[in-house]
Amino acid sequence: MTTTVVVGGSGGLGGVLARRFADRGDDVVVTSTDRARAESVAADLGPGARGLALDLARPETIEAALTGVQEVDHLVVTAVGQAANTLRRFDVTNAVAAVTMKLVGYAETVRVLRERFTPGASVVLFGGLAKERPYPGSTVVSTFNAGITGLVRTLAVEIAPHRVNALHPGLIGDSPRWKDVPNPPHSDRTPIGRLVMMAEIADATEFLLHNGGINAHDLHMDGGLLVT
Repeated sequence: MTTTVVVGGSGGLGGVLARRFADRGDDVVVTSTDRARAESVAADLGPGARGLALDLARPETIEAALTGVQEVDHLVVTAVGQAANTLRRFDVTNAVAAVTMKLVGYAETVRVLRERFTPGASVVLFGGLAKERPYPGSTVVSTFNAGITGLVRTLAVEIAPHRVNALHPGLIGDSPRWKDVPNPPHSDRTPIGRLVMMAEIADATEFLLHNGGINAHDLHMDGGLLVT
């Protein structure tokens, strides 16, 4: 039996990934900052799922929160803290929380679970395309997503022989944020003529988790937007 931990798996893209893993028969651990929400999602996923409360913005609490996770075959960290934060109106408190969550929280989660990895375990961390295509208000988002690249590279050395890769989506066409928006940004600029879909992100995540030759890699999922 495969055990997959999805940090941030209680909704959005993380929820889609958790469902994908549960449907293929994995034991799935989903986390949310809200314990009741995590447990509700886990109940919907089926008897092989568990829900835990985990707050990446409070990395000092992560070890205790994950005490009940005994063995890990795959770790996927999708949690996001994205909010516009311009230099003109820079919110230091929000910036520190976002960077702490995305970089320190991600790293601490891997550290805590490292000794519980099975021999073939692998890790996927989620960044975002803002690291390559900044926009007004993306100073913090672009910075911590670029930091994911450095984090993945150093983790690949530190947790070897276990693999770790990063997936950086652009806008996702059927995400809650964009699915009901007519003509969402970038959709007419991608060579494929549309935005990437959640199922395609899930496919890419499975590829990174299972292909033993892919390590310390940044995978951009943007429908080719970066070449335009």
